[in-house]
Amino acid sequence: MVLLVLLTACVCSAARIPQLNQRPIIGVLAQHVLPFDHNAPGSYYIAASYIKFLESAGARVVPIRVTHTEEEFAKIFSSINGLLLPGGDVDIQNSQHTRAAKILYNLALKANDDHDHFPIWGTCQGFQQLSVLTANKNLLTLTDTKGVVLPLTFTPDASSSRLFRNFPEDLMDSLAEENITSNFHSWSLSLQNFSQNAKLKKFYKVLSTNTDGKKDFISTMEAYNYPFYAVQWHPEKTPFEWVDKPGMVHSPSAVRASFYTASFFVSEAMKSRHSFSSPAEEEQALIYNFSPIFKGSNAIFVQIYYF
Repeated sequence: MVLLVLLTACVCSAARIPQLNQRPIIGVLAQHVLPFDHNAPGSYYIAASYIKFLESAGARVVPIRVTHTEEEFAKIFSSINGLLLPGGDVDIQNSQHTRAAKILYNLALKANDDHDHFPIWGTCQGFQQLSVLTANKNLLTLTDTKGVVLPLTFTPDASSSRLFRNFPEDLMDSLAEENITSNFHSWSLSLQNFSQNAKLKKFYKVLSTNTDGKKDFISTMEAYNYPFYAVQWHPEKTPFEWVDKPGMVHSPSAVRASFYTASFFVSEAMKSRHSFSSPAEEEQALIYNFSPIFKGSNAIFVQIYYF
């Protein structure tokens, strides 16, 4: 009788554990080609390093064009398991990219409120984009952080955060002590501006900060009640970009940090049950239908997808 009760309890407990989606698909938002990218074979691009970053952790990728209608964005949203907002150089208040990010952000808010798990990751410009969408205003300030590698100054909340709590202790030590996070941004969310904005303080938990010597700024944050994550640094550059200039780092600990970061976000996407309506529709949407163009080993992006 005791054995029967234990077996029944185990079965019931197992039934309550949600099955992970082991075929996650993450959308990456495209943006308008950079002004200096002359003769680009398309109007929009995604740096291949973001695609490789996600694929290295076991995800597939769907490129998201910014010109879709709201109905088309809603259909894409219901088909993918997460969203990555990449770094770049767009108007984060008034642009097609921002319109698309806002639509998808609001869909993610509603989905998570309805217990439909959907994660968002923002890198550099994506970090900034999330701060603007949440605060509904631009609170960014100029910092001297264009092409520097820095250690992270962790807050007390970092060790218990969803993002960092399963990182190996020695890797956390490396992140805190070594110059292994690449920064390529002129704008930052200062700790002062964050602290003075009630919406941001209520929504995001600060996990790490940095300084340019004059201003302290937030370098990593995660939402309290939503699976939204943002880094001002570039984990995707370390293993996949090779331009020889200040700010780049390829040390073993930096590569490990990239892998654990990607693995964490993909593990969040595995909790999403969204799917395409058919295998044919899924195949048609995947990044595999496009070929990246090699821009040169010393280009700002080694490979780029154009659309």
